[in-house]
Amino acid sequence: MPENDAEIARGKYKVVVTRKLPDAVETRMMELFDTRLNLDDVALTHEELIMAVQSAEILVPTVTDNVDAEVINSAGDQLKMIANFGAGVEHIDLTAAAARGIIVTNTPDVLTEDTADLTMALVLMTPRRMGEGERIVRAKQWTGWTPTYMMGNRINGKRLGIIGMGRIGTAVAERAKGFGLACHYHNRNRVAEDLEAKLEVTYWESLNQMLAHMDIIVVTCPSTPATYHLLSERRLKLMQPHCYVVNTSRGNIIDETALVGLLESGAIAGAGLDVFENEPDIHPKFFDMENVVILPHLGSATIEGRVAMGERVIVNAKSFIDGHKAPNRVLETLL
Repeated sequence: MPENDAEIARGKYKVVVTRKLPDAVETRMMELFDTRLNLDDVALTHEELIMAVQSAEILVPTVTDNVDAEVINSAGDQLKMIANFGAGVEHIDLTAAAARGIIVTNTPDVLTEDTADLTMALVLMTPRRMGEGERIVRAKQWTGWTPTYMMGNRINGKRLGIIGMGRIGTAVAERAKGFGLACHYHNRNRVAEDLEAKLEVTYWESLNQMLAHMDIIVVTCPSTPATYHLLSERRLKLMQPHCYVVNTSRGNIIDETALVGLLESGAIAGAGLDVFENEPDIHPKFFDMENVVILPHLGSATIEGRVAMGERVIVNAKSFIDGHKAPNRVLETLL
């Protein structure tokens, strides 16, 4: 077993990083591994990913990389680990990786607080029309205060429905409680009674019923085959016309085309979106909708969060190299 960092580096584990990471993370990777960085920060093409796995022993991809079966099956026998920079792994074919004996890891926990903060920002911004107001001021169209100008909706006392009561959903509930929101949730499994009591949340076994009774819906569940278009057109239509929807999870959980139509017709009051179904491409109609707040996938985009994610990648890789079990291994059966 290697006794120090220098000995690990001499083990010649070749690490290929697909996007630019924080300087501190890249520097540490250069110290520990035979690391190939992406200094231009341009997403690799599918062909470039295939080339990368033909030489890498550890691949460090991000959500922008489609590490599908073709990529994985193109890898040489030297590829031992896919150490994902991020919590979500829907862009990695876990079945193909398992068949090749390739370990997949992710970076949970460290982005929880940042994503929950941004979720609450959208919960505030959307009903209070903050995005619209900011655009008016920047366009120098504001002519002064009047009693009825740009009235939005109060969130205190409203019902917030959380879809997915995992780490992020729980953190959102903790914050929402402080804003006086009555929190409800739907989850694959009901959380422990003591946690429900602490958060003062109400469980709905039926997602359909919860949707019909809420003032604000927040999506925090992971993207899996089971959650693809979980908020389908049929389910979106269950929401009341005064209801807002906020998504900081993954864009494909909501049927985006259906959402656009319901926003246009007034069947849903507004939306706060940090993620999109085909990002970085955004549905063109969102740009002209004043009742929609759109952000460029900023959920975990804090200096502290991104550095912590990089440190988690390093711990996973270093543990594997040292002959230990990677602490954040992703198993398909657990998703």
